[in-house]
Amino acid sequence: MLPTVSKLLSPFPTREGTGHRRPWPGVSNPIAPFVVALYLAFTTAIPAAAASLGAGRDWPTYHGDPAGTQYSPLTQINQENVSQLEVAWTYQASDARTNNLSQIQCNPLVIDGVLYGTSPRLKLFALEARTGRELWRFDPFAQADHADAAGVNRGVVFWQDGPDRRILFTASHYLHAVDARTGRPIESFGQQGRVDIKEGLGRDVSRLSVVSTTPGAVFQNLLFLPMRVGEGPGPAAPGHIRAYDIRTGKQVWRFHTIPHPGEHGYDTWPPDAWEHIGGANCWAGMSVDLGRGIVFVPTGSAAFDFWGGNRIGQNLFANCLLALDARTGRRLWHFQFVHHDLWDRDLPAPPDLLTVHRDGQRIDAVAQVTKSGHVFVFNRETGEPLFPIEERPVPPSDLQGESAWPTQPFPVQPAPFARQLFTHADITDISPEAHREVLDRFVKLRPHTPFMPPSREGTIIFPGFDGGAEWGGAAVDPTGVLYVNGNEMPWILTMVELKREAHGLPASGQALFAQVCAPCHGLNREGNTAQNIPSLVGVEQRLKTDDVLTLIEQGKGVMPSFAFLSDAQKQALADLVLAREIQPDPRNQPGRAGTELPGDALGGIPYTMTGYNRWLDTNGYPAVKPPWGTLNAIDLNTGQYKWRVPLGEFPALTARGIPPTGTENYGGPIVTAGGLVFIAATKDEQIRAFDRETGNLLWQAPLPAGGYATPATYEVEGRQYVVIACGGGKMGTPSGDAYVAFALPHQ
Repeated sequence: MLPTVSKLLSPFPTREGTGHRRPWPGVSNPIAPFVVALYLAFTTAIPAAAASLGAGRDWPTYHGDPAGTQYSPLTQINQENVSQLEVAWTYQASDARTNNLSQIQCNPLVIDGVLYGTSPRLKLFALEARTGRELWRFDPFAQADHADAAGVNRGVVFWQDGPDRRILFTASHYLHAVDARTGRPIESFGQQGRVDIKEGLGRDVSRLSVVSTTPGAVFQNLLFLPMRVGEGPGPAAPGHIRAYDIRTGKQVWRFHTIPHPGEHGYDTWPPDAWEHIGGANCWAGMSVDLGRGIVFVPTGSAAFDFWGGNRIGQNLFANCLLALDARTGRRLWHFQFVHHDLWDRDLPAPPDLLTVHRDGQRIDAVAQVTKSGHVFVFNRETGEPLFPIEERPVPPSDLQGESAWPTQPFPVQPAPFARQLFTHADITDISPEAHREVLDRFVKLRPHTPFMPPSREGTIIFPGFDGGAEWGGAAVDPTGVLYVNGNEMPWILTMVELKREAHGLPASGQALFAQVCAPCHGLNREGNTAQNIPSLVGVEQRLKTDDVLTLIEQGKGVMPSFAFLSDAQKQALADLVLAREIQPDPRNQPGRAGTELPGDALGGIPYTMTGYNRWLDTNGYPAVKPPWGTLNAIDLNTGQYKWRVPLGEFPALTARGIPPTGTENYGGPIVTAGGLVFIAATKDEQIRAFDRETGNLLWQAPLPAGGYATPATYEVEGRQYVVIACGGGKMGTPSGDAYVAFALPHQ
């Protein structure tokens, strides 16, 4: 048997602090490349047929495979023995934030016995997948002027062409290419191994927020890269879809999700929208039909998420599933799930490619889960819906300048996997006190109905801003059954009018804060621990003016950069945050020196929102009756449910005799040929295995921190493992920095 890379490296130090000088930025093991060179000289002589021996044993792609199925053919762990699972190894990344505001959302890859993942602070590493021992680590910020980045990382990309094996991953606004064997940057890729993804969008976005949190998809030598852009009342970059040459880093094609003049969909926007409207981006990830050469791209809403008076129209290709020719970017077909989105109903996860059976015929299909808790299913080649979809009337908006689209699409089947209405009868009955408190607020809000537009009184968003389905996505098995976890949490969206001076700018530092900061931190500056957003109350005791200005300019953690603000606006914000508000510089007006933008980026939006507010009772439980989180199995051949169970529990409620309620959850399931569905995701910081056929809970185990990621499963040296990133940090739970792998006891 050939030696593994890790065995060849075993005599040498692989972690920081060994005293060795690091000859390459970000690479922790200085001798590894030389050992690997010898290893490659030996292993490249292996016949090509031997390379297929690991087929099905690895987890080589984000969500398992290019089709996004989150399925593994491994069977060693099954319904009969899953209860015997034990911890096989634990890896500590050792860079979680001490303030519990970091996460790990990474679905790691495993190829040929090596696991590739990322740490809470976006460092890339390779581990021996059998033991969890670190082989190398790459720090994308080793040469940066600041050692942090906005956003999270949900995974990486592996690509191989003969002996050329690369890991591609994103940190901040850079796409990096790293040698999979050594952790050394691929110098021939872009500029010294990286590409600035702010470049090549067709307009100057250098001072706007552009990051990528989800790994791209691959077809041949092309990488299709998701990205996040601004969603608030300020300026935002356009979310055009781009393909990069993996060998060189050069952009090969670009599809305009906000169409340019003469392109299909241009007439669904105001004539000049392509020049200044942002968003309509794919942040959730993509799936690829390798045989047909089709990349399936789910997109999100246009910016600003909750008021669209400056983008009146249907707004193609926001909120669409796009089927694009992978080689050229040419549109083959599309379907729009939300017209003129006012609710932040981004498509939250990559679609699943599967085969269903209808009337004795096999149909290659694509299924898309949504934040609203629906599953839409289409013919993969034509875009024809496989279940009826109805356009139904929805309420109009009464906000100044807004014009909500009069209808929205609803699939007739399958039935939603999250409730669609929050009525008086749905108010929590966990306790009489909680019921009364929620009822008192319920009567003051807009009556709930699907697609009720944002309002000043407060609009109930149910299911909430995070689903329904979220970025963990769904799993499908070869029989056509889809497994998806859902949230059933009510949130409240309240719009407030912005006060402005005659020239259109915010009238004070407080008004500026309301426009660009309050959507996350809230008007009262208390933050949102459930969303990893810290409080700004008392921040003047911890930070100085320069610290705040740096944060505004560069961003940090989940906070994006606000570099588009002028120096005077940044100073006004800093003074406001540090509790010494001043009036904005009167020179900071449209067309005056200091804005450094055409016109004024903050003018013209009449509303902001008070924050992303979960509706909880005084004890911190959701305002609606349980279940609050579920796991669902839906047969997409028929559109019927096989089973539905609560996902997660609150021990304090269980102790009171209340059956498991489910909890809010983040991270998706995987399904195996061993008849199991594995999922962590829950607020109670457990990982669980369910019977794929019945939904019965067969095993659960505590984690060192919340597993808000999608697991992976793989086999090394005849032993199957299930691994989960335990980063915590969401929903107010402690942050962690561990990856934990489970396996059956050694025989």
